[in-house]
Amino acid sequence: MGTKRTHTRLSLYWKCQIFGWGTVSLLWLYIALVRDQFALTHALINYVLDVTICIGLTHAYRAIALGANWNQLEIKGLIKRVVPSILVLAVLFMLIMNLKTSVYIYLVNHNNTFIENLSVWNPVLITGLRHMAIWVLAYHAYHFYVKEVNTAKANAQLSVIAKQSQLDNLSAQLNPHFLFNSLNSIKSLIIENPSIARRAIDLLSDLLRSSLYEKEHITLSIAEELALVKDYVELEQLRFEERLHVNFTIDPNLKKCKIPPLSIQLLVENAIKHGVDKQLEGGTIDIAIQERDGYVAITIKNPGTISVGGPKGLGLKNLKERLLLQYDGRAKFTIESTTEHEVVATLMIPTEKTWEPIQH
Repeated sequence: MGTKRTHTRLSLYWKCQIFGWGTVSLLWLYIALVRDQFALTHALINYVLDVTICIGLTHAYRAIALGANWNQLEIKGLIKRVVPSILVLAVLFMLIMNLKTSVYIYLVNHNNTFIENLSVWNPVLITGLRHMAIWVLAYHAYHFYVKEVNTAKANAQLSVIAKQSQLDNLSAQLNPHFLFNSLNSIKSLIIENPSIARRAIDLLSDLLRSSLYEKEHITLSIAEELALVKDYVELEQLRFEERLHVNFTIDPNLKKCKIPPLSIQLLVENAIKHGVDKQLEGGTIDIAIQERDGYVAITIKNPGTISVGGPKGLGLKNLKERLLLQYDGRAKFTIESTTEHEVVATLMIPTEKTWEPIQH
């Protein structure tokens, strides 16, 4: 059996502790060698002790802060604890450093001045205040930053979940809306022509099967959407017969582009219901899909006029809400009368898509 290697890696905290205090203590090493004329061995021992003392004090503070959950406090509550803590750390720093110096003097020069050195409020206190304040503030600033980043991530995730939920609700509304309108078409066929009604039921069955398979997806290709549209058009032509004609002008390069499901079908349904159906002689619907300035431009032309107050209804409202949620305002939808007897609905979908649904 081979031996299993284990690698222990230092955490970011310990890397910062060792590197930070090791760098700061280099100045004190220099002072010990140049100003105080320490022997190299004594200076290096002093350097190691300085690093150890600083790490020990700050690590003890960290343990207390973590145990008391100070990083979860608001700024005001944190300041009330940080300020006295820095003062305590500075005093401890001074006392321990003075004790270290006294021990060194006693061991090297045999001069017992412990009490005198411990009671001297020398510049070491100012040094301790400065360095402890910098460390404590940096420590809490880092944790505050991490907390803010995590909060922002959590909020972004909640936003995406809420967006997905809204889209799911809109999709749930859309299938009953589509089914209701299709059944109304079949109802009239049952009385007029039962054999054609059977074909209509087969088409509706295929349409519902396809829509159920696609409901888990927030987008589908234009080719897949057009297959649904053609089945729907055939279903309606069984009822309208020669009164309904549909022309397709499709850029083949766009067939793989993704669009919201049932978006073209909804506009065709709207064109038939509010346009062709209201004309005694029926009419022609022109469906064009082209690339235009970074958008997939989908236009549906039909005979008719727009009623006063503009287009209304669940279907169009649903489409507008889906576009707003899915494309963050970058998709465009308009419906207008270009002439006295023609209505044009235009759907502009960005060719690039930057938002994807959550994977369940």
